Amino acid sequence: MRRFRLADQVIEETAPNLQDLLADAYRRKLRPLCLCQEPCPAMYIAQVGDQYIVKRMPLSGGGHDPSCSSYEPPDELSGLGLLIGGAIQVDSETGMAALKLDFRLAKVGARSAPAAGTVGSDSVVGDSKKLSLRGLLHYLWHEAELTVWTSRWTGKRHWWNIRWHLVEAARQMTVKGGALSEILFVPEPFRSADKAAIEQRRTEALASALPPKNGPRKLMILVGEVKEIGAARSGHKLIVKHMPGFVFLLDESLHRRLQTRFENEMALWGADEASHLIAIATFALTPAGLAVIEEIALMVVAENWVPYESAYEKKLVDVLARTRERSVKGLRYNLPLDRPTATAILQVQPRPVGLYVVHPSADGAYEESLGELIASRPEFDCWIWRTADSEMPTLPVGQDNVPLT
Repeated sequence: MRRFRLADQVIEETAPNLQDLLADAYRRKLRPLCLCQEPCPAMYIAQVGDQYIVKRMPLSGGGHDPSCSSYEPPDELSGLGLLIGGAIQVDSETGMAALKLDFRLAKVGARSAPAAGTVGSDSVVGDSKKLSLRGLLHYLWHEAELTVWTSRWTGKRHWWNIRWHLVEAARQMTVKGGALSEILFVPEPFRSADKAAIEQRRTEALASALPPKNGPRKLMILVGEVKEIGAARSGHKLIVKHMPGFVFLLDESLHRRLQTRFENEMALWGADEASHLIAIATFALTPAGLAVIEEIALMVVAENWVPYESAYEKKLVDVLARTRERSVKGLRYNLPLDRPTATAILQVQPRPVGLYVVHPSADGAYEESLGELIASRPEFDCWIWRTADSEMPTLPVGQDNVPLT
């Protein structure tokens, strides 16, 4: 439980009058101080609808105690470190993140071919100056804190709160000077009893994707759970959960590149019925009201919505799902597969633990880079699973119903 200092008053986040105190502090532009450790990290108050939330200052997560829920592992341990200050520029006063994207949000004429080397929506380009489509999905997932898990949350993470956190995260991001939330579409949970109202809200939300009378067509960004990718009479179609009767069309060329680039994600999704496949795509509506995808990327997540990239990572994520201690899953963003990252961080006392999964294809250069990455964070303990050599080592924590060996 977090405790804050507001001016000369100490408050707990469970205090019954917390919202009144935060509203007053928000109007007075006071910064709360988190009392997790000394010196006390400064925070800020965000207004979300009629609620006030205490949030950590941008790039300050490492200044909190590892046991604090505001703690965040160093960006350098994931692909995020490469992007901060370039593709992602955070205003330290407001907490708003200005994003530079390497994909189009407007279209002139017929759908153009992707730039050379990008393979459509391929995100693994290692570019620090612009954010790929998959990199944007990773950043949204990270900022929505959907990479964070503790077994105390088992059974409490569903699409309605996934959607809420994604939309709220997007409110703190801008693209080309406009709010990302204005062009982001995340389908709301579908209930047959509310079908008419939901479809009306969807029509209103997608209005900006309709073609204008003249000039370039604006694209919107979809984030949704894949139900099916199948053949249409012409090309292929993406069916998203919570959108019955609504399809997104893909032409043959895009579908072929999708199957090639994201073959791994499709196979992982198919191998585990509890996992979810998340799509992020840019799209526009035709004059006839059909949704046509321009670019698309995929990400597979476990039953608890924590992402993973391989069967090895899935095994680790499953064990972490039963762990009482808080864990944070690392994401790759734009980094290529031959660049090491921390697969996850365990927030345990007295020192956090970096968890590293080394894939069988890792070579000497990878091992050298991994050693340098580990040495750069001496304040972390280290756990390494070299998958070519052994079964997964025991984690340095106890898990619910899983005794330590």
